[in-house]
This record gives sequence, C-alpha cells and structure tokens, in this order.
Amino acid sequence: MSLYRHKQGARLAEAVVSNGLIFLAGQVPENVDADAKAQTENVLGQIDALLAELGSDKNRIVDVTIFLADLADYDAMNAAWDAWIPQGNVPARATVQAKLANPAWKIEIKLVAAS
Repeated sequence: MSLYRHKQGARLAEAVVSNGLIFLAGQVPENVDADAKAQTENVLGQIDALLAELGSDKNRIVDVTIFLADLADYDAMNAAWDAWIPQGNVPARATVQAKLANPAWKIEIKLVAAS
C-alpha cells in the first residue's frame, strides 16, 4: 500500500495520499474576521492549492464533510460553494453544525479526492 503524508507537522498532515485517494485534513479559514461566505471562499482556495500541489483538482473530489459553527450560515456557505464546485462533477456531501476549535471559524471543510 502506498502512503504519502503531505505537509506533515507534529500533530497532523495537511493531506495523506494512499492508493489513489487524497484525504485532506480539515481546512479552516485564515480570514477569521470575515463573514461565512468569505470564509468559505478562503477555505475553498486553500483546498484548490492543496489539491494542485498533489496533482489533483476539485473535479476529482469524491466526498466532502462541511462543518458549520452555525447552520444560519448554510445559505452563505452554499453561495460560495455553488460558485466554486464544477457542475456535473459534484461530490457526495454532508453538512453539519459543530462547535469548531476556534470560535472565530465559521466553517471547516474535510474532503477526499482522487489523485
């Protein structure tokens, strides 16, 4: 079994590639003072960059879990998501409300993509 840990730190790797799949760690916003739509756009940009570093892209995403601190931000998150995700290549997806590690984060996204 092949295994590659990308951008590995002491606690986690930003991604792990195994047997043709890329497992991204939860990606969180860098723009903590922004609204939910802008935070989502920021996280999606980080996902684009990580997938590109690993030779993949958003067209190859197979599964996504979105964590929202407040489900009231669902429509704002979806506005950013719908503008970003390629129509015809949408992944399986779940969205849940969760208490996130940093109270300033409105969103965290974890996903699996094909390499």
